[in-house]
This record gives sequence, C-alpha cells and structure tokens, in this order.
Amino acid sequence: MAMTAGLQSYVTKCQCGRQLVRYVLRKCYSIEHQTEKPLHIPVMASQVINILQPIDGQRYVDMTFGAGGHTKEILSVAPEAEMIVLDRDPVAHELACNLASQYRKGQVIPLLGRFSDIPLLFSSKNIEPGSVDGIVFDLGASSMQFDQSERGFSLVRDGPLDMRMDGQRLPDQPTAADVVNMLDQEDLYEIIKKYGEEKMAQHISHAIVETRYAFGNITRTKQLADIIAGVFSSNHRKDMMMRHAHVATKTFQALRIFVNNELNELHNGLEMAFRYLRVGGKCAVLSFHSLEDRIVKRHFHGIDIDAHLNMSMRDHYRNSARVFAREEVEKLLEKRWKPMSKKVTSTTFEDRMENPRARSAKLRSAVKIL
Repeated sequence: MAMTAGLQSYVTKCQCGRQLVRYVLRKCYSIEHQTEKPLHIPVMASQVINILQPIDGQRYVDMTFGAGGHTKEILSVAPEAEMIVLDRDPVAHELACNLASQYRKGQVIPLLGRFSDIPLLFSSKNIEPGSVDGIVFDLGASSMQFDQSERGFSLVRDGPLDMRMDGQRLPDQPTAADVVNMLDQEDLYEIIKKYGEEKMAQHISHAIVETRYAFGNITRTKQLADIIAGVFSSNHRKDMMMRHAHVATKTFQALRIFVNNELNELHNGLEMAFRYLRVGGKCAVLSFHSLEDRIVKRHFHGIDIDAHLNMSMRDHYRNSARVFAREEVEKLLEKRWKPMSKKVTSTTFEDRMENPRARSAKLRSAVKIL
C-alpha cells in the first residue's frame, strides 16, 4: 500500500536522522586521534583520485589550483608525478609557487591565467598537445575567495563589491559594482535570471535600480544583500541540507559568473582539456551550478553546445524519408569523449556534513577516445 505524504515525510526525516547520528558517532570516536583541523577540504577527493588513477612519472593538470587540495591528493598517491597547476587568482598562484618549491625543480609547474590563456601558457613551458595523462577541474569560487572579505564574494563578510577572480591584475576588468551600477534594469534582470536562475529576478533588478537612483552607487556586499533581502518576505531560504541560505545567494552567484565570464571560460577549458590530453587520458570535472554541469555534460556526450535543450537525436532524425550525406553520418558517429559513468556523481551525506561547500557538487568524468 502506498505511503501517505505525511508518512513519507516522517520516514525521510528518520532516515536523515539516522545518518546524522551515525556521522556524529564516527566523529566523536575519531576526534581523539585528530590533532589539527585541515584548512581546506577538497571536494570529492577520493572519487577524483579513483577516476584519474595517478601513476608516478605521468603528467597531470589541475586546472583550478585554489588552495591545492586536489593537487596534493594526486601527489600523495603518485609522489613522482608531474603536476601543471593553473589558476587565474594571484593569491592561489602564490600558494602554487610555494608548493612547487617543496618538490624537485620542474615537477610542479605553477601557471597564472585563465583557461583561454592556456595555449600561450603551455607553449611557454613546452607542454605539447596530447602530452597530458589526466586533468581535474574544480569549478566556481574557492573557499579562500569567500573567506577574504576584501574580495567581495561573501554574503557573510561585508566588503567592497568586487568579485573578480583575477584580483587586480587586470585593471580594465569590470567589478560587480560596475555591473550593478552601470547596467539598466533589463540587463540586470537577464543576468540574474540566466546565471542565478532566480525566480525573483525582475523584482531584484527593479529594487537595485530604484535604490541606486534614490541613494547613489551600491559599493558594498552587505549593502547589496540588504537591498535584495528587502524584496523577500524572509531573509533566508532552505538549502538542500535544510539549512538557512541567504536570499541574495543566487544573485551574488549570477554577478560572479557574469563578471568572470565563467561559462565561456569553462567551454574554453574543456576544449583545451581535449587538446592537451593524450588518447586514453581522463578528465574529471566538479561543478556547483546547473549551467556549469550542462556545459560539461554536452561536451562529454558530444551534444552541440548551442543546441536546443530538448533536442534529441531520436526526435531530430526520426524522419525515415530523409537521406543523409556521408559526411553528416560520419559526424553523428564521431565521438571525442567516452563518459566514465552513465549518471552524474553527487556527494554523500557524510561529504556534505564534513564540507558544506560540497552540498551542490556534481562530478562528471570522461576518457578522450579520439
């Protein structure tokens, strides 16, 4: 007999409660052996290692070094592997240089730049196409960027409305403050709706424009968060872990993606991954946003990045009377990647408890076959 909605809800709560109890007991049991809390917890590190299977002497690329969590995991498994570590953030690049100094010369190669800069950066280090054995992406803003109030990423810490991942090394790059204060309501609506997938985008964009006309430029993160909160009946929503999440989270995410051109850069990064991986090389991508995951999925499954969302090969080519040219058939059959699993991998309950940043993480992986 089917369960009622109330009974189903009760069962779900009980299951979550049991998971929480098991987690707390494990933590209590192991706490006496824990000497120090790690500063940075890489998301789904064991799964990434399982995909890449690092081997001494092989070459790997960490496309998003950040605090170096995934790079360190790879080197702990294969201490003689060669690592190329890239990041657009000067602070992360400095950390990468410090890590490189702990290894033999040339084993860890730190590079500063965006995915679109890779051809020039790799060429400067004589890294040839088809010479890499494994690549990892950990997309989105890093924990370090959120923790530094002066970077303007955080809702919790008040700071200048900046959000540039490149810091101040590219002075002509617009900041989030430039976007909020210079664009008209229609453009702001498009950004918040498209990149934040925010249902209240129309109201938020209207409130931003009205506020800046009445009180002048919006320059601080708390100032913008308060404006957005004024649109909602409550300051918080519930996230997937049933915790309070600020109502401005999606708008901040949208501005960050727009300011840093993240989706176009991701497309460039995946193209570069294919170019520099050897045949049989593996690529693992951690995404934290549905738009990011969609781009990764389309690359790995060979779907045209500009194709309509509901387009399928069955529906598009079901007309039996149609005759295909040979080149068209060959293009349909040609695949560049072979996904390593049919479904996307999500974090476990324990992963999310250990590292709240991992709550929305999705992992896709593929092997280069062409």
